[in-house]
Formats: sequence, C-alpha cells, structure tokens
Amino acid sequence: MAGGGFGPGPGEGKEYPGNLTPYVLVTCVIAAMGGLIFGYDIGISGGVTAMDSFLKEFFPSVYRKQKADDSTNQYCKFDSETLTMFTSSLYLAALVSSLVASTVTRKLGRKLSMLFGGVLFCVGALINGLAQNVAMLIVGRIFLGFGIGFANQSVPLYLSEMAPYKFRGALNIGFQLSITIGILAASILNYGFAKIKGGWGWRLSLGGAMVPALIITIGSLVLPETPNSMIERGHQDKARTKLMRIRGLANVDEEFNDLVAASEASRQVEHPWRNLLQRKYRPQLTMAIMIPFFQQLTGINVIMFYAPVLFKTIGFGSDAALMSAVITGGVNVLATVVSIYGVDKWGRRFLFLEGGIQMLVCQVVVAICIAIKFGVDGTPGELPRWYAILVVLFICIYVAGFAWSWGPLGWLVPSEIFPLEIRSAAQSLNVSVNMVFTFLVAQIFLTMLCHLKFGLFLFFGFFVMVMTVFIYFFLPETKNIPIEEMVIVWKQHWFWCRFIGDGDYPNGNVELKKGGDSYKV
Repeated sequence: MAGGGFGPGPGEGKEYPGNLTPYVLVTCVIAAMGGLIFGYDIGISGGVTAMDSFLKEFFPSVYRKQKADDSTNQYCKFDSETLTMFTSSLYLAALVSSLVASTVTRKLGRKLSMLFGGVLFCVGALINGLAQNVAMLIVGRIFLGFGIGFANQSVPLYLSEMAPYKFRGALNIGFQLSITIGILAASILNYGFAKIKGGWGWRLSLGGAMVPALIITIGSLVLPETPNSMIERGHQDKARTKLMRIRGLANVDEEFNDLVAASEASRQVEHPWRNLLQRKYRPQLTMAIMIPFFQQLTGINVIMFYAPVLFKTIGFGSDAALMSAVITGGVNVLATVVSIYGVDKWGRRFLFLEGGIQMLVCQVVVAICIAIKFGVDGTPGELPRWYAILVVLFICIYVAGFAWSWGPLGWLVPSEIFPLEIRSAAQSLNVSVNMVFTFLVAQIFLTMLCHLKFGLFLFFGFFVMVMTVFIYFFLPETKNIPIEEMVIVWKQHWFWCRFIGDGDYPNGNVELKKGGDSYKV
C-alpha cells in the first residue's frame, strides 16, 4: 500500500516506530533555513521601494508622484508598472525554475536541488547589490527567482520525508518559520539601512540576500539525502542505514519495505506529469492547485511585500512605515511558533478554519478604517495617532491569523499528501501555482489599490471566506498519518472517495490506528 497503495498490504494497527532524534532535529533545522531566502526577499523588496534614495535612482516618476502634495490621491501614489515588474519578475522566474527543479529533485536528489537554489539566489543578490539601472535590477530578480523555485520545490519535500510522521507537521513548519524570520530580518535591516547617509543603504539591503543564500548553499552540502530519494535512485543499502540513523532504531524494516514498495511503484510511472491527471489522483491534484491559489488570495503577500508602502500610503512617515513593517514581521514569527506547537496537536483543519475566520474579520475592519479616513478620493487629511495604531493592530491580528494557518499549512499539507510516484511533479505544480498567483497579485496590487481603494481588502476578504468554506468541506485531517499511507484519508472522505476505486489500490483492507482514531481503507 505504500506510495499511495501500490505495495503489499502492511497489516493491521500500523504505526512506524521512530524517535525525534537530535540528528533529525538538526538536519531539519538546517534544511528549513531554505525558507530564509524566500522570506528575506519578500521583506526586502517592499522595504527598498519605500526608500527615497532607491526610488529617486531607479523609479524617479514614482518618487515625484510620492513627493507631490499630500492632498492628491494617496491610493495611486505608487502605481507604476516598472516598479511592480521589479517586484514580481522574480515570481515568473521561480515558476519556470520550479518546473525544472521537479526533474532535478527526482533524478538527482533533494540536496542538489537545494544547492542549485542557494547558488542561483547568491548570484541574483550580487547583481542586485551592484545594480546600476533597472535592467540590472530585473536580471538580478530573475536569478533570485530561479533560486527560490529550486528551494521551495525541494525543502518542503525534504522535511516531510525526513521527519517521523508524528512530528512531521512541526518540523515541516520550520520552513515557514524560516520564511517569517527572513521577512523580519529584512524589515529590521531596511529600517537600519534607510538611515545611512549618502542614500546607498538599499545596496546593502539587496546585497544582504547573499547571507541567507550562503546559509542554504553550505547547508545543502552538509545535509544527508532522504532515504526516500536514495531508494528512488537505487541506493537501497545506504537508504536502510540512513533510515536507521534518522529514526534512532535498529529495526526499521516495516517503514523501509513500504518505502521500497512505493519506489517500485514510482519507477513504473514514466510520465509523472501525465499521471497527475489520472482520476485516482484527483484529490491531490485539486489540493496542489487550490491550496497555493487560495494562499496568495488571502492578501498576505500584499501586506508583507508592500507593508512599508501601504503604511506610508495610510499616512505614516517613511521611518514609521518601515518600523510598522518590523512590528508585523515580529508578529508573523511569533504566530508561526504557535503553529509549530499546535499543528500536530490540534490538527491542520482546526488551524485553517480558525485562521480563516480571524483574517476575514480583520480585513473587514481594516477596510472600514481606511474607508472612513480616506473615502473614495484618497485624501486623508491629518491622521490621528490612535487611528494609525488601530490599523496596525488589526493588520497584526490578521498577520497572526495567517501565520498559524494558511502560511505554514499552505506548504505543509501539499508536501505531505502526494504518493511518491507523483510527489516531485505535484510539488512543482504546487510551487508553480503559488508563484503564478504571487506574480499576478504583486503585478496588479498597486493598480488595484488605485482603483478598488479600500475595497481591495474586501476583495481579499471575499476569497478568505470562500477558502474557509472549501477547507471545511473538502480537506480531510492529515495529522498523524504516515506519508506513504495518506491514501486512507481520501478513501474515507465523503466527497473524494468516489474518485478512488478499489482497483486503484488493490491491497486496500488496511486499518491504521492513530491514538484514539482508526482509519480503514
């Protein structure tokens, strides 16, 4: 039944033994740092576009519009196609590279894919730090995007495969924690570098991306390969030894045999991309598309990319805008820690649903606050201090809701539900959909802010409501299920069971007992 049900039936009461060994913990912490590059970039790109010296040098028209009389429409101050292309070009590059990364990850291993990600990101950071014109900036962003595509494809897979199933949620969320730490670090650095006299602080902000790039590059060289990947590439003896070390046990036969069976099923699949379209994979395909689609339409990247720009638009000064971004970044990190604590205790569904309701309420409140002060014409007049604090407070509650729900779970759930035979292709599809919609949202956000005004928050609020309903009806609970046995949750689901026939998983009379729950296939 391994690999989604192709191997021999594993028997009753199956629970893979295994401990959370220091070796696994250190390995997963190092691997999770692959999220730093993505987070640092999200935090940096919004911060430098709020720096006057950066705008003056590369986007003078935006700078002039921004310095115009404050009575002009605040919603449209930053509306510039070139500025948004600077931010969003990275995501198109990440989309392309994630498709290539699927083959690299499958045939050459998860480690090598991480290494490529670190090296490419490092090159992009160097080009951006030395940029002389907009073209250099965009070329640098494209290299950054190539790096992010490789890292985001391989790191969540690596973490899901290394972790014992009982701790998979917490260890996988280490990736999202690294993203949030990257965002916070970038916000703090932007705040400090913006004060450098001479106006060259933005070079340090952009060039500083080399630091997280070097961390993942060096990390990938010292990390072990996952047993799943070793077996997939024919190194079974090494894989057994590695699995024994990872689990801290002398006898890992049950899990090892299931991994081998999954790998054999995987080898029979010549076209994993085409296989994704088979009826029996419809639940996984749907989640690989809908979860990253919805994750971007929470509106979070709008807040994180453009937090300084947004706060500046709401009426905060330049320094105050960067400081507010540091505050939201700090909330992001702390709330992600809550998710690490609760994901394997409360379950994925609870966090998704609670976070969705929390985000929806906050988006409605922020929309009302901005509507009252700016109206439709975007002229705020004087902004009271209490009002600004109120907006930041609700944005922080919104960020917290995202950071313990859609933030980490948007990467965790897709990486843990795919059978081995389609895992690399499906994860690439997941990253690609994520990047397509990150690109679209980043590309049109400032124009949407200009035209929808405060309604932009209601636009995202509508999607948060839809995605919360989607999770309630269509996502089964996946906590405490071994990754190679995940077919159980789909066969038991009221809707998805119709797509999975007994012929698809012939050895299907398996019962897994997890704590007080039992799942029968």
